Amino acid sequence: MASPFRAKWILLVVALVVAIIGGYFVWQYLSQWESTDDAQVDGHIYPVNSRIVGTVVSVAVKDNEHVKADTVVVQLDPRDYELAVSRAQAELADAEAAVIAARANVPIASSTAGTQISSSAAATTRARASVEASNREVMAAQARVSAAEAHVKEMDATAVKATRDLDRMKMLIEKDEISQQQYDAAVGAAEAARAAVESARASASQVEHEVEVAKAHTAQSQAELQQAQAEAEGAKTAPQQVTITRAQAQSAEARVQLAKAALDQARLNLEYTAIKAPVNGMVSKKTVEIGQVVQGGQPLMAVIPHEDVWITANFKETQLARMHPGQAATVSVDAFSRSYNAHIESIASATGARFSLLPPENATGNYVKVVQRVPVRIVLDEGQDADHQLRPGMSVVAKVKVK
Repeated sequence: MASPFRAKWILLVVALVVAIIGGYFVWQYLSQWESTDDAQVDGHIYPVNSRIVGTVVSVAVKDNEHVKADTVVVQLDPRDYELAVSRAQAELADAEAAVIAARANVPIASSTAGTQISSSAAATTRARASVEASNREVMAAQARVSAAEAHVKEMDATAVKATRDLDRMKMLIEKDEISQQQYDAAVGAAEAARAAVESARASASQVEHEVEVAKAHTAQSQAELQQAQAEAEGAKTAPQQVTITRAQAQSAEARVQLAKAALDQARLNLEYTAIKAPVNGMVSKKTVEIGQVVQGGQPLMAVIPHEDVWITANFKETQLARMHPGQAATVSVDAFSRSYNAHIESIASATGARFSLLPPENATGNYVKVVQRVPVRIVLDEGQDADHQLRPGMSVVAKVKVK
């Protein structure tokens, strides 16, 4: 009886030892790994949007269809934008013609300005010389008037003397105190004196007329001088006119640049009528149909490339002590009966709660300590997903070897 009992104890001890040794090895293995089932496949999702307003005339793809980059997936009606391009081209041609005309006006304005300045200066000089000559002519005529008036006074005095002498001769001839010859001489002298007076007065009138003519010439010369001075003042603005002409040419060149920009924009809008796939990938979430009027920025579908995927694993903050980029990892996908070799690419700089819509506020006094999770980006080793079976959003279990 003692022997079977002893054998049972031996077996129990052996089993306990085996269990302890096995537990030790299991603990050793598990201590090398940190794992989490709060993980999923992530990837880029490229939206396909319309950049302009337009009516859809064709849709070239369906949901879950593979497309290549730059393939036209949606075509908008291009006719309105073709007309816009034609109008922009016409406006550009008109602006370029205006530039040619404006540039041609610049040398013309410069030449005209030089001619105006030189001609106005010459005209002013001539007018001043004419005014000076007319003034001298007036002064000379006025001197002749003074001489003629003095001569008239002299002739008047001579005529008065001859008349008085004739009156005395009349008295003497009546008394036969002088001869008839003397009386006739006195009569001739008086008539000659009156004739001389008339001649002097006629000469004085002629000279006065010459003075009036000289004054008229002077007035005309002064008017010409004023006109020449006004033209000279106008010629002073010629450089400003040249500046204005050059500014008009520069403005025309600026309008050409505006017209070119408008043409480029019209051509871009025409190109935007052909909406293309941004990358190679699978079409998803298609919401566009033929005949639909789309607006600028409206999402039409999404393209998801399956070549560039990664794992976002949310580890507890207590698991991060021995984690660092470059460590090996394995990823088990719930959808498939296989694991993928991978490695840590980076560790997020904040917990997931910090990026939530309503981050936790621990300053309210109702603080409860909760273990936070930090996103860790894990990428597959090269060639692990050659058949591109992984899809963004799939659940996985991620394990990181920390020893």
